[in-house]
Amino acid sequence: MCYQETIKIMKILIKQIDPKLPKPQYHTSGSVAFDLVARIKIEIEPFKPTIIPLNVIIKIPKNYVLILAARSSLPLKKNLMVANGIGIIDQDYCGENDEIGLQVINFSKKNVVIDKGERIAQAMLVRIGKVSKFNFLKKAEKKSRGGFGSTG
Repeated sequence: MCYQETIKIMKILIKQIDPKLPKPQYHTSGSVAFDLVARIKIEIEPFKPTIIPLNVIIKIPKNYVLILAARSSLPLKKNLMVANGIGIIDQDYCGENDEIGLQVINFSKKNVVIDKGERIAQAMLVRIGKVSKFNFLKKAEKKSRGGFGSTG
């Protein structure tokens, strides 16, 4: 049995560029991210970073960030990965022309086609904390514990 806790349900404001395309939605009751679709049919050349427009402008609630990731099938089925690992959508990126896009890299040697309306990204709202003041040290207070993979 899956553990499920009551979570905060929010309402967000979304503008769809093309209202005929599928709306963002969670596909199961346990989903933590909602799917987003490509607004246009697009051909992605090998090893060329390309932004796929996702058909939405989203007003991010105060104290949240919208995190974008590829759907897990994107590398397996399309040979695409998010060019910078994840996408971070700031709270103030919600103007009339601020359509959210997913920047991808085609890691195959052939062009890849994404169809209009194809689910390619998932997005989740994550609560954030902001630093009010940066305090700089001349030396770290603790001894180094080692580098990448040092704990085994």
